[in-house]
Amino acid sequence: MAGLAVAPAALAAACSNGSDGAKGGQSPGASGSAGSPRGSAAPAGTPSASPSSSTPRVSTARIAVDPPDGTRNADSEQGVTVTASGGRLTSVRVADEADRQVAGTLEAGSTRWRSTGPLHISTRYTVSATAVDAAKLQAVSNTSFTTKAPDHTFVGFFTPEDGSVSGVGMPVSIVFNTPITDRRAVQQAVTVEADPPVEVVGHWFDATRLDFRPRHYWAAGTRITLRLRLRDVRGAKGVYGVQSKDVHFTIGRSQVSTVDLATGRMTVRRDGRTSAVYEVTGGSPQHPTWEGVMVISERYPQTRMNSRTVGLGGEYDIPDVPHAQRLTTSGTFIHGNYWSPPSVFGHENVSHGCIGLRDTKGGRDPNTPGAEFYGSSMVGDVVEVVHSGDRTVAPANGLNGWNLSWADWKAGSSL
Repeated sequence: MAGLAVAPAALAAACSNGSDGAKGGQSPGASGSAGSPRGSAAPAGTPSASPSSSTPRVSTARIAVDPPDGTRNADSEQGVTVTASGGRLTSVRVADEADRQVAGTLEAGSTRWRSTGPLHISTRYTVSATAVDAAKLQAVSNTSFTTKAPDHTFVGFFTPEDGSVSGVGMPVSIVFNTPITDRRAVQQAVTVEADPPVEVVGHWFDATRLDFRPRHYWAAGTRITLRLRLRDVRGAKGVYGVQSKDVHFTIGRSQVSTVDLATGRMTVRRDGRTSAVYEVTGGSPQHPTWEGVMVISERYPQTRMNSRTVGLGGEYDIPDVPHAQRLTTSGTFIHGNYWSPPSVFGHENVSHGCIGLRDTKGGRDPNTPGAEFYGSSMVGDVVEVVHSGDRTVAPANGLNGWNLSWADWKAGSSL
C-alpha cells in the first residue's frame, strides 16, 4: 500500500561450499559456511535467510483520507476526515501552504479524526496521519488536496467610511451585494467595537442589510472599529465572502436637533446645551413629515429636487435647492428654502414632507438659518421630529434604526 512505512528486513549474505574458490562466488579466503549442506550452494547474488533473520512484517492498519489525495476541487464546507481500519490513529496533522494547522477532534476508539476548524477556499492542504495495528506496527499516510474556488462571492458595502468623523446617531450599516441566507455565520464574522466600551448589537432589516448600534446614541469622542472577517464565510449556497478588513471611525461632538412642527421651531443642542433655535416649515396636512428619529445620511451644498422621483407627479422641480441634508431614503430632507415667503417659517407647514429653513437662492448668504444649520451639521447628526401628525418613520427608511426599542433591535440579531 502506498504510503506505508515498513521496517527493513535483515538479509543474509550469499555463501557457497564449493571446493573451487572460483565457484559459487565465494570470496577469496572463505572456507565455507557451517550449517550449509555440501552441494546446496545458492547462485551468485541470490540472498538466502540466515537462521537469525525474520520475514518482513507490514502493519495491517490502513488509513483513508477524505478528500482523497490529489483532489483539486474539494468542498471547503465538508472539511477533512481521516479514518483508520485494522488499527487506530496516533496522530493527524492538516495544514495549509503557510503551515497553519486545521483544528480537529479524534473520535472514541481513535479510528476517525474530523476537522473542526474552517478550510479556506482556493487553498492547498497537506494531511499527514499515522496509525498502528494490534502488534504496534506503524502505517503512515501523506496526502494533499486543494479546495475549490467559489462560483459566486459577496461583499458588504459599509457606512461610514474609514477614517471619517460622524455624529452621535451614526449606525454601522452594511449592505450586501447579494441576499444572505446564512445570517448567523455572516454576523459572527462582523464585529463592532467601541472605545470606551459599550454593548453594540447587530440587527438584520432584510437579507441584504445588517446594521449595528448601541442602546443609546454614541458618546462624543467614541472611537469605533468595524472588523469584517468575511473571507471564506458562506453567505448562501455557493456564495462566499472575500473581505477581511478593519474600518475605523470616530464620533465627533454631540448634536441633536428637535423639530417641533406644532410650534414651527427647531431647537439645536450641542454637547447638551442649546446652541440655536430656528423657525422652520414642515409637511402640509396633505403631505405630512414623518415623525421620529432621523439621522443625516448625505449632505449637498446644492441639489435638484423633482417630485416625479418620489411619486408625486409634476408638483415641483427645483434645480437648486440649497443646503440639503438627507434624512430618509424615500426622500425626506432638511434643507434651505428660498421660494417660500419669510412669513411661512415658524407659522405654516407647507412642504411636501421635507423640513425647510429660510435661505437664499444659491445659498450664498452664510447668515441665513439654512446656511447656519448646514454649517453646524455633519453626517450622523440626529434630527428628531415631533408633532407632525404623521406616523413614525420606518426604521429601515434611512439610517433610522433608533426608532426601534432596544428589545426589538436585539430581536433582529441572528446571534
